[in-house]
Amino acid sequence: MANKPRGNQTLEERRKGESALSEFAEYVEKQQQHMRHAPLPTAAAVEIASSEDHAELDILDSLGLADSVSVVNLRVLLLGQSSNAEDSLASLTDLLQTRLSEGHGETLFELGFEDNGESMAFTKEEWETAFDRLRRSAALLRADCQILMTRNVGGDVEMESKNDKDTDSTGKIMIRQNPETMQDVIETRIAVVGNVDAGKSTLLGVLVKGTLDDGRGKARVNLFRHKHEIETGRTSSVGMEIMGFDTRGEVVGSTVPGRKLSWEEIGKRSAKVISFTDLAGHERYLRTTVFGMLSSSPNYCLLMVAANNGLVGMSKEHLGIALALNVPVMVVITKIDICPPQILQQTVVQLTRIMKSQGARKIPIFIKTRDECIETAAHFVSQRICPIFQVSNVTGENLDLVRTFLNILPHHGYYDSEAPFKFHINDTFSVPFVGTVVSGVVKSGAIHAGDTVLVGPDSLGQFTTTTIRSIERKRIQVPVCSAGQSASFALKKVRRKDVRKGMVVLPKLEIAPEVYREFVAEVLILSHATTIRTKYQAMLHVGPVSQTCAIIDIDRDFVRTGDRAKVAFRFVRRPEYLTVGDRLLFREGRTKGLGIVVSLGYDPNNPLKPLASTEAGANA
Repeated sequence: MANKPRGNQTLEERRKGESALSEFAEYVEKQQQHMRHAPLPTAAAVEIASSEDHAELDILDSLGLADSVSVVNLRVLLLGQSSNAEDSLASLTDLLQTRLSEGHGETLFELGFEDNGESMAFTKEEWETAFDRLRRSAALLRADCQILMTRNVGGDVEMESKNDKDTDSTGKIMIRQNPETMQDVIETRIAVVGNVDAGKSTLLGVLVKGTLDDGRGKARVNLFRHKHEIETGRTSSVGMEIMGFDTRGEVVGSTVPGRKLSWEEIGKRSAKVISFTDLAGHERYLRTTVFGMLSSSPNYCLLMVAANNGLVGMSKEHLGIALALNVPVMVVITKIDICPPQILQQTVVQLTRIMKSQGARKIPIFIKTRDECIETAAHFVSQRICPIFQVSNVTGENLDLVRTFLNILPHHGYYDSEAPFKFHINDTFSVPFVGTVVSGVVKSGAIHAGDTVLVGPDSLGQFTTTTIRSIERKRIQVPVCSAGQSASFALKKVRRKDVRKGMVVLPKLEIAPEVYREFVAEVLILSHATTIRTKYQAMLHVGPVSQTCAIIDIDRDFVRTGDRAKVAFRFVRRPEYLTVGDRLLFREGRTKGLGIVVSLGYDPNNPLKPLASTEAGANA
């Protein structure tokens, strides 16, 4: 069958690719969950698991309906109504410790509601008693309580009751532990994306420094890494910025107006750190942006949209990448101070339509009050919700809602500290008097300073043995780092030219790690003007790996937009270290498809399309 003539896709073809995106991203997520929970599954077990997945029933586990579960009356613990008040305080402390452990050092406590959602029917006096006991329990665990909002209690954060008949006193309390070391600081990574001139760097500058922009980009200068970025005002590299919150939910900042705290100062004074990855918006730097999104392993994605431009250009491309990676998305509409009301309304309508489309399937929630902000942040672990803020970096309008939201944002993502150590390198440096330094994210396990490790693979697929001289997190030296944390390692006796982005750091074992030039993936074609066949080449991104790949086999004659297929790829330049279950994106200019690695290596004698070999034999 001849290829279709090159040209723009039809509307029907484009919609076919878009509608399959969300469904395939969820399928990949479920496959990764099955691989985590069943380390050595049989083929039959995987097939049964994928066909009998009932994620909606998980809530039954949290309701404590099993016979062996002893139900604890939370109201009795909070009011100390048992025969021994000290024992009930100890039980409350144990309960709080469990919740803090589950939340990686913080938890949002709904004071006035049981675990099953039933009201405790507190009076104002009872609520204050319960809060006092909660604060005492938190103090025993080196934690502070911040009242986010209350109803029928009174005070600075009092909200109106949704129902006039509702007289019960309730409140939401953020409880956060004071970290003993830098190792215990809560870290949340957010990738900031959007079209060029959407105000990404400016918003980060305003949030981190605490001072407003002058309308000419004054706030963004500190985020730029290169001279040409300052001159053009456009980000071309992967920039990093951090924002700290203390145990009481206050932004860690300088008391001197205009002074910006160093990373070391923010890290030492913070209990929770938000790491922003500032990515390029210009189409010319799409490869850098895709690399930044995959290599930084973001927990959330912050999509910036200029109110006067709408969702245009690379914004849709970035949104598609975030949806493909199944990363929760929040949207910030900027420049509302200079945008005419009717244009802003058009942007809002367009954003709502795109978020509700078949490709995204999100529920847009426009946040305008503190009440909505807190409620949405508490439930943002749901992939379906998409909070949308409308802000101005010049007037400061609604920026306090963004800060409140970031403070409450729950930890999201799965990391296994018990698994073997694996670290992805996403940047390399040569530091005077230190030597070669590599930065990246610990994907699994834990590592200590002084451990012997392997770094590779090089162009021949070999690994180099080295020792970790020191470890830093947020520019603060630490003795150890574990899964889910971003860190930098100083390596002994390794030259910078011998390490590159895309390499991995692994523990030194008797058996050398295997690298592969060929692998098989299940892919979804998002957009392509013609058919894709064998010998097609595209830029492939797998985690921090970015390399040109050629298709060497497909389980059918060709694939088109919206098709799902098993495809065998071959790296063009060098072998890479991959694992089954890795997500991948491939693109030729714009993003063409996404997928998941299903097997490593490829046997030409066992093609993906079995009929091809029999037909070839028959023709011979």
